[in-house]
Amino acid sequence: MNTATLAGTPAPKPAKALTQWEFWGRLLVLPYLLVFVVFVVYPVCYGLWLARDPASYVQLADDPVFFRTAINTVIFLLVAVNLKMVIALGLSGFFVQTRWWIKALSLLFILPWAVPSIPTILSVRFMLNPEWGVINSTYFRMTGLDGPNWLNDPTLALTFSMLMHIWKSLPFWTLILLAGRLAIPSEQYEAASVDGATRWQKFRFITWPSMKGLYFTSTILSLIWTLGDFNSVYLLTGGGPADLTHVLATLGIRYLRLDQISLAMASIVVALPFVLPLVFVMMKRLGK
Repeated sequence: MNTATLAGTPAPKPAKALTQWEFWGRLLVLPYLLVFVVFVVYPVCYGLWLARDPASYVQLADDPVFFRTAINTVIFLLVAVNLKMVIALGLSGFFVQTRWWIKALSLLFILPWAVPSIPTILSVRFMLNPEWGVINSTYFRMTGLDGPNWLNDPTLALTFSMLMHIWKSLPFWTLILLAGRLAIPSEQYEAASVDGATRWQKFRFITWPSMKGLYFTSTILSLIWTLGDFNSVYLLTGGGPADLTHVLATLGIRYLRLDQISLAMASIVVALPFVLPLVFVMMKRLGK
């Protein structure tokens, strides 16, 4: 008997050798880990290192474009995301119906989300061109007057950017909420119909209580994704006119074009106070 057995403690188990499948499985994962380190971990760490200088944040706070960008970002998040989710909730109730023409319409409805962003958003930008865009051309034929320069007004330009974001991502969130509606047992609606409940009462007492968790979680996730939405603003307005429609997702490009790399990285880091609380709330909700 060995000493460990005499002492009453179990002897340590010998290390289990890797099987051939486990060995090759771990070996094949290494290239993906290398790609993750090179293209994700290293750029993030390098960006944080570039933004380490406190003077960059002082200079960023003194830039009037940054203050306007912060306001634009808050407006974009509060207006675009909430309007999008409310519309998606309503449309999910429309597309849950089983009529054949509604199913056919749903195929067309999903196209904005399915097609690439660059050609679709640029096509809308061409349509809004004040000289030869189709909108102003049609307006001139109908009234004989020149149409407005849509993207030369900061309020209109930011509004169109929010509309582009809503139009592009609305199908995705509608499908998510539609799946939530389909998970509700139909027997509940049948019992409510027998009791004489109206559509509003069915929504208030059956649909909303069953879907509010999914709705709020989807809204938080949409806030996180929208905070990083680069295409809707940059491809449509380029941050113009006069850098008045930038959001935090596009402001870094402005500083890069001005060869101010430290400010570009700082403008990304300052978005973390927006993102981290949203991530914490979302993970806490999912943990339940």
